[in-house]
Amino acid sequence: MTLNPRLALALCVSLSLCALLAVPGNLPGLGADARLTLAVFALATCAWIATPIDDTYIALGAGLALTVTGVISSDTLFGTLGDSTVWLLICAFVLAAAVTRTGLAGRVAVFLVGGARTVRQLTHLTTAALVVTAFAVPATSGRAALALPVFLALAKALADRKRLVVMLALLFPTVILLSAVATLIGAGAHLITVSVLWEATGDRVGFVEWLLLGLPLAVVSSHLAAEAVLLTTTRRADREGPVRITPEEIQEHSDRPVTGAWSQAETRCAALLGTVVVLWCSEPLHQVSPAVVALIGAVVASSPALGTVRLKDALRTVPWSLLLFMAATMAMGVALADSGAAKWLVGGVPTGGVPPALFLAVVIVVSTAAHLVLQSRSARSSVLVPLVVAAAVGAGVNPVAAALASTAAAGFCHTLPASAKPVTLFAEIPGTPTYTPRDLLRLSAVLAPLTAALVLLFAVAVWPLLGVPVVR
Repeated sequence: MTLNPRLALALCVSLSLCALLAVPGNLPGLGADARLTLAVFALATCAWIATPIDDTYIALGAGLALTVTGVISSDTLFGTLGDSTVWLLICAFVLAAAVTRTGLAGRVAVFLVGGARTVRQLTHLTTAALVVTAFAVPATSGRAALALPVFLALAKALADRKRLVVMLALLFPTVILLSAVATLIGAGAHLITVSVLWEATGDRVGFVEWLLLGLPLAVVSSHLAAEAVLLTTTRRADREGPVRITPEEIQEHSDRPVTGAWSQAETRCAALLGTVVVLWCSEPLHQVSPAVVALIGAVVASSPALGTVRLKDALRTVPWSLLLFMAATMAMGVALADSGAAKWLVGGVPTGGVPPALFLAVVIVVSTAAHLVLQSRSARSSVLVPLVVAAAVGAGVNPVAAALASTAAAGFCHTLPASAKPVTLFAEIPGTPTYTPRDLLRLSAVLAPLTAALVLLFAVAVWPLLGVPVVR
């Protein structure tokens, strides 16, 4: 049996680090708890990178190891499952199940995409529609699954223009991934970032604060990415000529009506979703936690009288594996902060005297490239954010700005078909032309520096105007 070279290298690195940490007298200033935490952290990171073992299983094993060794208490480990951000995500998935059941997505697609008359209009109207879904469906994989039937309808309508179909196939996952930063529930990585910031610094980033900072970035980056996709996958001849997408063509791929009068269920669901989003955005006025608002919405959405989905059916759509992963990695973040491991780990990095903009640039570049090593977005935040926060404190940079910049930059994961689930989903569609690895590489060569530069611009020029200065 031949050992995978990547796995062999990861084992050598992790075992060497563990051996170094185990020798008493080495690494002065590092306590016993910090040594154990770093050893577990190193093993978990290497396992995420180099083994096919499920990410959640690795995270749970790491959390259990930290609990058994006494680095963190069992209350800390199990208490993370009761965190308000976890409840927010659970309830958001219940609401998303209600929206999916009614077929509102098809009506939105007809309303927006049906108005396109040129290729560029179609591209940007599709982008706008995908950005809006960040408020209705949590997690990028869920949004990709919801958007797939719409793409198939567009692909059928444009069957005689193959390059446009390939362009749309690449546009959907690209915008879904980059627009996730619009909301706190856009990706599990966001909730991990919020938790790490709270545990390490006491800074709480709520739904409204994230929306204020993330939505402008999501809109700008998504539409710039749409132009990049359009220009790198099509020729001028492909972009010429009118397009016309009829409601009947979208209806063929939807089991719910997309035209005509709205049903009572659709009206109730749209009103409920609109109310929940408004309440989330107006939290400073009524002081009701977003998690409580989401719970109220989930109860109404699944109620026998007013709901559109049964609670047990909605709960089947909740990614419990992701929630357990988040809880375990939150516990790892607590251990890194409380044991002093994160502070020690970045203590040797020469951050003193480094200009804040340069520090943020390095963080963004590393976070942008991290998907080549860690394919799980949540795993990337679990590894990077605690270290970024600790390094930011040492460098005199606002840890909130650094953590948000790292998380936003990590949203770029387009280089390979396996880099993200939405990219994989749209790369393998039987009977429909789609993109190749070469198309992804060509797009990434343009999109990676573009998104990194955009995140840096927001971090140093836009976010300070919105209350998050670079230096605190």
